[in-house]
Amino acid sequence: MDGSLGAIAMQPDLKNTIKPSNRVVILGALSAMATAAARIYAAEGAALVLVARNEARLAALAADLRARGAVEVETAALDLEAEAPQARLHLADWAKRLGSVDHIHLVYGYLGDQAKASIDPTELTRITVSNFASAVHWCEAAANILRAQRHGALVAVSSVAGDRGRQSNYAYGAAKGGIALFVQGIAHSLAGTGARAVAVKPGFVDTPMTDGLKKGGPMWASADQLGRALRRAADAGGPIQYAPGKWRMVMAIIRSVPAFVFHKTKL
Repeated sequence: MDGSLGAIAMQPDLKNTIKPSNRVVILGALSAMATAAARIYAAEGAALVLVARNEARLAALAADLRARGAVEVETAALDLEAEAPQARLHLADWAKRLGSVDHIHLVYGYLGDQAKASIDPTELTRITVSNFASAVHWCEAAANILRAQRHGALVAVSSVAGDRGRQSNYAYGAAKGGIALFVQGIAHSLAGTGARAVAVKPGFVDTPMTDGLKKGGPMWASADQLGRALRRAADAGGPIQYAPGKWRMVMAIIRSVPAFVFHKTKL
């Protein structure tokens, strides 16, 4: 697919005939936490635009969401990193076809390998482009739409890794910290308009992206938990939200550790 949402184009009166509880665009819809959030929206009777690279998997997810109650589900098979310079055109088109857009979720990213990134410029570029350099285009495009509408919310996934640089993932952490700061600035720019922007900072999440890590224990959350957090963030709360909320205190403690002590750890 070329991202043109052909099914909506064949139904120009769609925005007048369906009255979903929300009209939602999900960027990176095939991630585990995005899928969990999409299922919540489907149960609420939302209209959804799902954007990711794999057309076959998008089609399967769309069928699942329709069965769960979504009034309309369209898909756009796009490489979000490659298409980032065209973000304004894509988002404006999707919003126009839907009639308006209530929530825009940015959920794509790449954890990467810090050890490899330290010696391989290609890996370093991939980490920073996926998590920051491309994401800012989609966030700014979303902000422009929300500002003009004077309603709606942008929810972008950041990470607690962005709160303090650590030897194990500082490229990823820097990129995710950057996107949180960027979204916080958007939130400030939207103040008084009726629109909102939120950066959600998960801790450890049990998803395919973290399959290379040892999992288990009280600090790990499920994709379903994060899906619920993303859905809540779209409606309420401040511009920086930790998920689960206990990470706010955990990261406050980590940030407060003096460097001479912190540098003795292997985090």
